[in-house]
Amino acid sequence: MIKKSLFLIFMCFALQFVVAQQRNYVMAIHGGAGTILKKNLTDSMEAAYKDGLKQALLAGYRILQEEGGTSLDAVEAAVKVLEDNPLFNAGKGAVFTSEGKNELDAAIMDGKTLSAGAVAGVTNIKSPIQAARAVMQHSPHVMMVGAGAEQFAKEQGLEIVDPSYFYTKERWDGLQKARELDSLATQLDHDAQSGIHEVYKDYKYGTVGAVAVDRAGNLAAATSTGGMTNKRYGRVGDAPITGAGNYADNATVAVSCTGWGEFFIRSVAAYDVAARVQYGGLSIADAAAAVIKKIGDMGGDGGLIAINKQGEVAMPFNTAGMYRGVIKADGTIEVEIYK
Repeated sequence: MIKKSLFLIFMCFALQFVVAQQRNYVMAIHGGAGTILKKNLTDSMEAAYKDGLKQALLAGYRILQEEGGTSLDAVEAAVKVLEDNPLFNAGKGAVFTSEGKNELDAAIMDGKTLSAGAVAGVTNIKSPIQAARAVMQHSPHVMMVGAGAEQFAKEQGLEIVDPSYFYTKERWDGLQKARELDSLATQLDHDAQSGIHEVYKDYKYGTVGAVAVDRAGNLAAATSTGGMTNKRYGRVGDAPITGAGNYADNATVAVSCTGWGEFFIRSVAAYDVAARVQYGGLSIADAAAAVIKKIGDMGGDGGLIAINKQGEVAMPFNTAGMYRGVIKADGTIEVEIYK
């Protein structure tokens, strides 16, 4: 009887250990939020978006499965896959500014050390997320912008491309539509403008991001974007701003945001999730939902993904849809688009 009891106790502890290990290295990603409706996506387009998300998850997962694979390597790898996919507003799929250029932003953060790196307004770095990590690891700075960031990336041996690499017809057509709506908005009174607002937003916003926890319990977050269609004056959104669009701290959560950047900056959204967990004692789900509600109450929209070292994930958004996915320790993938 005693042996049987000891055996059962041992099995309980073993099961708890296995469950802990299974939850201790998972990843969540997003590919942007907006008025994403099923009626507006063909079956083939929906399949393409889901496949893109799956490929990003698998890229990160392979690293997390390796002995010593880190969450920092995983989020960088996942975001790079999305940067190389023209379906998403980052890297190759970046939107155009009012001047007809592609200006890219990215940020990465290590939850173990609170080290962070970012680039903004770059035009010829093939992978902005790689440049952000280079800033974090090979400079005394957190953020570099424009020509300086590009020169630094070149010196670090990162791949530099001609700006024409980022051209896609879909994004160029999106710029023309945004210009048309801008022109229309100037001709209408406030009440009439409200009717075009929803359509307008979907030409303007989009971001990709990843959060992960590795076997050692370390968190990391990465975010990359082409910014806002038809943006002017060197505008930079929340994506490359630590604490606004991207944040990671082993003591709380790792967060990557997507949406109307100005509201996420004013809300210090990514850090606010961590603060609500640390100082308010909220669960990751409640903290993330509260931040998105606050942004909505302010008049903004979007979503975020968050993960803690226990492998709990939250992915709230206040739009019609958000490209998103998670991969579990056993390799199970869940990918969603709509509410």
